[in-house]
Amino acid sequence: MKDRVTQYDRDSVAGLDWPDTEYGRYAREYLTPLLERGAQPFIDNVSTTVKVLTIDGLPVPITVNEADYDNSYVCSPYTHYVSYAREELALLNNRLLEGLLSLMLSGMGWMLRQARFNRVVQVNNWLLSTNLYPALNAEQLTAILDYLRQTYPGYTLMYRSLSRETSGEHIVKLQGYGCKLVPSRQIYLLHPNTSGSKARWLVKRDRNLLAKHGYTEVGPEEITREDIPRIVELYRLLYIDKYSTYNPQFTEAYIALALERRTLQIYGLRKEGRLDAVLGFYEREGAMTAPLFGYDTSLPQSLGLYRMLSAVLIGLAGSRELLLHESSGVGQFKRNRGAAGATEYSAVYDRGTSLLNRCGWSILELLLRRIGMPLIQRLKL
Repeated sequence: MKDRVTQYDRDSVAGLDWPDTEYGRYAREYLTPLLERGAQPFIDNVSTTVKVLTIDGLPVPITVNEADYDNSYVCSPYTHYVSYAREELALLNNRLLEGLLSLMLSGMGWMLRQARFNRVVQVNNWLLSTNLYPALNAEQLTAILDYLRQTYPGYTLMYRSLSRETSGEHIVKLQGYGCKLVPSRQIYLLHPNTSGSKARWLVKRDRNLLAKHGYTEVGPEEITREDIPRIVELYRLLYIDKYSTYNPQFTEAYIALALERRTLQIYGLRKEGRLDAVLGFYEREGAMTAPLFGYDTSLPQSLGLYRMLSAVLIGLAGSRELLLHESSGVGQFKRNRGAAGATEYSAVYDRGTSLLNRCGWSILELLLRRIGMPLIQRLKL
């Protein structure tokens, strides 16, 4: 095992032999600054220790946490399953149900804190809403768990961003190993060039709004360092101010890194020199996702900036013939444009942790399967 899996941190990363492949170069450009400087200079509300494992020479990031209950959900399961969930109760539009579920979440939250719920190591954690996986086979995933069980005894071990549609073989192997499969959210997947005529018509109509309102699509070569503050602002207006402060709060340093090292492909909508909408995506193993997405929410909704930006994203995925992982939210809008809903899970290995922690994960898994996910699917969130 020691020959197959090696761990690197800030002090030893200089000895990591990054593979000379597209993925290896991407991992080096993205992860080296996080190892050397820590995560917080790049994502303001993330406190974690970033390390890198290599399995058979392939680098995979891990994050190690002890508590940090106010962290962004990208490295805090407590935030994801309790704090963020409590904020989203308002989407139910049912005061009685909101009240009952809020009480339940408060009780769960107290118990999970006592159980040291956030004492967790997350594998393949790029600190993004969606962690696309490199070319890891199912056996390598369990080999990593073998290593982490020895290296981090008493920690919960997690793989996020798994779905049966994208990671079916991995899920089967991880469940066989002893992992709980805990639902995390409803996601939307758009397969390349499979949309029906109505969906294609809607996307075309959305795309036509660019010309109607005088916007020009600009790509990575036309986005400059002078745009960085505006990009941070546009993302914040949508994902932080409108949705939740628990979403990752990207800093100007993160965007500068993305522009300089192409860790995100950044596109925008510009009008009269002003950037009013922006997206940033990355691709891996036949799929792509856009963790950076935002627009000027102070402009009239009738302008259709979200529709325009979504049409640009769908067009980029189609031209590359990639599966578009559209993350969660705005379900009906995404369905109308050809995406299919799917349940995303976290594979959780909690054996070796306290009885209270194991009970917490088991109760959480049961509640999400019986109540949480059925509600989300019924409401098409």
